[in-house]
Amino acid sequence: MIKITPKTLKRHELIGLECKVVHASNPEIIGIEGIVIDESKNMITIESDKKVLIPKRNAIFQFELEESVTVDGKHIIGRPEDRVNLRR
Repeated sequence: MIKITPKTLKRHELIGLECKVVHASNPEIIGIEGIVIDESKNMITIESDKKVLIPKRNAIFQFELEESVTVDGKHIIGRPEDRVNLRR
């Protein structure tokens, strides 16, 4: 298994990672946190006490690896399988 690091996070599958919405254009989703259970080109599904679909384009996410990593959702737009080969 390839280790996910802060530098390579944008190129990896996000399913299974702990995630928190730290900023969003919709204030109602700020603070939602849980495990990423699904990801599509434009959305991340986080499960905490319920499943919540979060648009990537309008949010900033904090992922928990060995340290916290903050990622602007605009940088992870795209299907996970297409991002794997990107070099950023």
